[in-house]
Amino acid sequence: MALPRDEVVEGFPQELVRFEALVRSLDEEQWEAPSRCTGWRVADVAAHVTGQLADVTAGRFEGLGTPEVTDREVDERRGRTPKELADELHESAAVGAATLAALDDEAWAGPAPAGLLPTLGDGVEALWYDAWVHGDDIRAAAGLPPERSPGLRAAVVHVAALLGANGWGPATLALDGVEEVPVSGGGGRRVTGDAHRFVLAATGRADPGPLGLDETVNVYR
Repeated sequence: MALPRDEVVEGFPQELVRFEALVRSLDEEQWEAPSRCTGWRVADVAAHVTGQLADVTAGRFEGLGTPEVTDREVDERRGRTPKELADELHESAAVGAATLAALDDEAWAGPAPAGLLPTLGDGVEALWYDAWVHGDDIRAAAGLPPERSPGLRAAVVHVAALLGANGWGPATLALDGVEEVPVSGGGGRRVTGDAHRFVLAATGRADPGPLGLDETVNVYR
């Protein structure tokens, strides 16, 4: 299951607006707080999201998502303030939104650059998922409540695709507040509970036990 193109084209830029506002709102103590991403402060999480979007809008796709490129994105922005990163994100997001609006159905269904994912649409969905999850990382580290924006649904759908690619399932995600999402064709066991907690468990950020799951649900194992 993939999200409809019009939903992603509208939802991803809105997620970036929320992420930018979140970054701008952080004080110095929150900016330097350790995050649940091992070895990263809040500032580093924000630098990765900002740097990744800058790489994408500049056409720098080689190695995107690898530890080496991710480390470069963070290192290039070390020492910047929340305002400086938010300003860079704002500029890249404007370019990205214009590019998305210009894509037709054929381009959306075509292969992603550098073979990163099967389709360009999958790639944009992955960026939306990444922005929402890392925004949640920042909120948790900064002592802010989670945000149940449309990005949560996008994260559930994308995690389901990752689980299927990992051979997990078949299963049906029947989570609170999100329509049922099939994994590996659906059927199989029904996974119920809080959608936010599920995404955290499936990305190695929380204990999967309370959902009746084990460590095999972690897409990054």
